[in-house]
Amino acid sequence: MKISINRLKDYIPFDLSTKEIADLLTAGGLEVEGVTTYESVKGSLNGVVVGEVLSCEPHPNADKLSLTKVDLGNEIVPIVCGAPNVAKGQKVPVATVGAILYPLSGESFEIKKAKIRGEVSLGMICAEDELGLGAGHDGILVLDTDLPNGSPVGPLFDIKQTEVLEIGLTPNRADAASHLGVARDLKALLKKDLVLTDVDAFTIDNSDRIIEVSVADNEDCPRYSGLTLSNVKVAPSPKWLQDYLKAIGLEPINNVVDITNFILHDLGQPLHAFDADKIQGNKIEVKRMPSGTKFVTLDGKERELSGEELMICDESEGLCIAGTLGGLDSGVSEQTSTIFLESACFGTDVVRKGAQFHGIKTDASFRFERGTDPNMPVFALKMAALLIKELTGAVVSSPITDIYPDPVADFEIPVSYRHVDRLIGQEIGKERIKEILESLEIKVSNETESGFVAVVKPYRVDVTREADIIEEVLRIYGFESIPLKEDYQADFLAEHPEKDTNKLQYRVTEMLAGIGYSEILTNSLTKSSYATQASFLDQEKDVVILNKLSEDLGVLRQSLLFTGLEVLAHNINRRQKDLKLFEFGTVYAKGSEGYDEGQRLSLFLTGNATRENWMQAVKAVTFTDLYAVVEALLTKLNISNQEVNVIETSPYLFGLELVVNKKPVGHIGLLSPEIGKLADVKQEVYFAELDWTRLTKLAKSQGKFQEISKFPEVRRDLSLVIDQEITFDQIKQLATTAGGKLLKRINVFDMYKGDKLEEGKKAYALSFYLQDNQQTLTDKVIDKTMGKLMQTFEKNAGALIRK
Repeated sequence: MKISINRLKDYIPFDLSTKEIADLLTAGGLEVEGVTTYESVKGSLNGVVVGEVLSCEPHPNADKLSLTKVDLGNEIVPIVCGAPNVAKGQKVPVATVGAILYPLSGESFEIKKAKIRGEVSLGMICAEDELGLGAGHDGILVLDTDLPNGSPVGPLFDIKQTEVLEIGLTPNRADAASHLGVARDLKALLKKDLVLTDVDAFTIDNSDRIIEVSVADNEDCPRYSGLTLSNVKVAPSPKWLQDYLKAIGLEPINNVVDITNFILHDLGQPLHAFDADKIQGNKIEVKRMPSGTKFVTLDGKERELSGEELMICDESEGLCIAGTLGGLDSGVSEQTSTIFLESACFGTDVVRKGAQFHGIKTDASFRFERGTDPNMPVFALKMAALLIKELTGAVVSSPITDIYPDPVADFEIPVSYRHVDRLIGQEIGKERIKEILESLEIKVSNETESGFVAVVKPYRVDVTREADIIEEVLRIYGFESIPLKEDYQADFLAEHPEKDTNKLQYRVTEMLAGIGYSEILTNSLTKSSYATQASFLDQEKDVVILNKLSEDLGVLRQSLLFTGLEVLAHNINRRQKDLKLFEFGTVYAKGSEGYDEGQRLSLFLTGNATRENWMQAVKAVTFTDLYAVVEALLTKLNISNQEVNVIETSPYLFGLELVVNKKPVGHIGLLSPEIGKLADVKQEVYFAELDWTRLTKLAKSQGKFQEISKFPEVRRDLSLVIDQEITFDQIKQLATTAGGKLLKRINVFDMYKGDKLEEGKKAYALSFYLQDNQQTLTDKVIDKTMGKLMQTFEKNAGALIRK
């Protein structure tokens, strides 16, 4: 949200610098994210001065150029000029050497000392478009001024400069979505009075054009005000109004529309101007229209109404989606001579639902969705009417219609002084508390020794509880005014040190980044169609967003798979096909007793394992590449005793389920092509999703350490023929049990499947590493251990030992 410093000074006179104001507002809760400078003419004509042409002679080496001598006050300089209208005695704008010009078209350029066709030129006599003042380029701009030669030309063109604050408005501070709202905070922070626009001059000129108004739903439209103005002359706005709008990032349209935009950003009250001659039956009806009704909005799009939107209608058709966007034919045009000016208060829910259903975001809907001041419509109407009369020559042709059957009451909030002191952390005094609240237009009533009742105006939709009142006191009193005591301390007694999940995540992130994986961060919202098309997801468990922005963002994800696949598709479509990605994220599901959520870690591997080079052939990634990363990750977390179960169900063509302490902690495998195609990924993808919540509980702060054995390690190899269904993990578990403490590790160094073996069989070549930490192993002990291993494999795995 952009706020003009110059306009703020109209509300609160101050002489602080813009930086001081920005720091003050930020400390008070309105964070100023940046400060920019608006110039009505870019560059503000710096370096351009009034010059007087003392002489003008033809250029000796060019037919269309002139040699001039120009008095710049403190010096007389030669300037070569190509304008046909340059003449002796003229007062002209001269861009001096070093000045930078910003023409209306083309790039900016710096004026430099030059030699043109052999003649020295120390400046430039400028045309209107070269200065950025207008489109004129027939000749130089001749000035009508008595300013001394050498004076800056800026004051002749009323060039305005204002610094603009960019405020990062939090959703709860709807009251501050205007210059008046920010000024209210400054009023409290600076302890100054607020200067409001005087609307006492508002009068009704006649009652020649009364528009009848009816409201069908006073809950969704608690207040509707309006009046009619005739003899309106639609034209461009005056310069001051255009400069105001441009400074806050708006393009001027015409005087009537610009005034409504001015009021919206100045007071936070949206207005809408209807062409009164297009209001059929001279009636305005605030009501709902049937579902399926076609309505063309101001942006030229035909929309189909849901039947839930509140509409502004005339006797026969819709004119405007209330609080959101007007209709194409109902607005103000150059032919408009009579307008009906609307100033209303609409319910937050009805505007939000309508705007989201149609995918419309406007400055008006932004404010109505968050809550506007129900006491502002008539004041804003009078202020706008006075401006329209002044700028268009209009007259007010009706009394103000104000339908407000149930005025919104102030909030009454009981407050305890003891609670104020307790939550703030120190006693700041009852008088200071009351002073701060009253400066924020919060009345203190029914005061007792122990507390009071705070009466809050309804425009402060965020102040409804005692804690909110205390927060208001603290943000104006100043967080920096609360000193930290030297003896603050915290004690924590626990049987085991608490795990820092952030450190665990950083440890894994560091490891994955170190082996070439890139971290991604995707949206928790995803498509509901994924759950209907992917059998491994349960559509009944989808957490559906009630106020969804679109169907593509309609549910919370049950898995990190599809949002990650969308990232893969985005990169693959841009010829980045070799990808290693990981993501820490939250998944959500509808449970039997509410909603469940958990943290997950996903890994994606696709494309080639190595880049093409002369030293080695390109090799595609494999399942083992990703499985090795998962094993290294578990090792990093000091998690051991993991088991695996083979899975061949969606979303995998084949894969493994990882189990620790008899509970699954994740799965890993090759995604089936059908799953990849749902996200437009057509190449093989290996994927792993780990239950990060469970892994952090299993993780140990450090692994077990032991002294390196002084006795040698022995290797023995075996070749086993086993059924293809038997996994290496099963063989490993059997070996670990049979080998006891002497078996340190086991490795597969070869595997064979083919016609030399019986169908359904495969051969493993295994190496076993034996070591005793207390003594050197003898052949007898080694043979006994290997015999025990072979016997176990033959008995429990049906293995054939190839000797």
